[in-house]
Amino acid sequence: MARRRNGSVLSEDAEEARAQILEATETAFQRYGVVKTTMDDVAKEAGVSRPTIYRYFRDRDTLIAAVIEVRSRRLFDQARAYLRKRKTFAEQVVDGLIFLVDRGRKDPIIRLIVSPEHIDMATALLGSSGLAKRLTHEMWAPLMDEARERGEVREGVSDDEIAEWITLVELILVGRMDFDQGDDADHRRLLTKFMLPGIVTDTSAADARLN
Repeated sequence: MARRRNGSVLSEDAEEARAQILEATETAFQRYGVVKTTMDDVAKEAGVSRPTIYRYFRDRDTLIAAVIEVRSRRLFDQARAYLRKRKTFAEQVVDGLIFLVDRGRKDPIIRLIVSPEHIDMATALLGSSGLAKRLTHEMWAPLMDEARERGEVREGVSDDEIAEWITLVELILVGRMDFDQGDDADHRRLLTKFMLPGIVTDTSAADARLN
């Protein structure tokens, strides 16, 4: 990073400075691995002191969570564009879960975080903090609104409940080491038969794709 006129490598704008630190964190993760990367490593990569990193991120978990948020949101617009080609919400849910888990695993940073040796850390970080559910709600909210307008969502099921259900299933899929291809027929069948009935009014479109 080029040093700025005020002598700091970080921007004077707080959001831009955070983005610079996150970029440095991603580089450190790729160089040292998630577990071995320390706040000192991030500070060195960013060209600042460790106390400077703590001005923007209170601890290492907060920093990792912020990286996950940034990388996840990069998929959202792409995922929604892909899913709006599907005719029903049932198809969107099944295809969306498979798409997001597959693409997430192909992301170089997310892959490091959800790799087998880090899965316990990732599950604890994403689950206990509520980050996974919050990101899931953010990703699916526009699609849920559209599905409700079409009358495709079951009565009495809230957006929050749908997001929680999708989150739980997504974390299960992330932890399945046999989920190693973009469109696994067995996972598609399980999602269609056991997940969808709790969300949508009609699963026939998704059922037809199993045959």
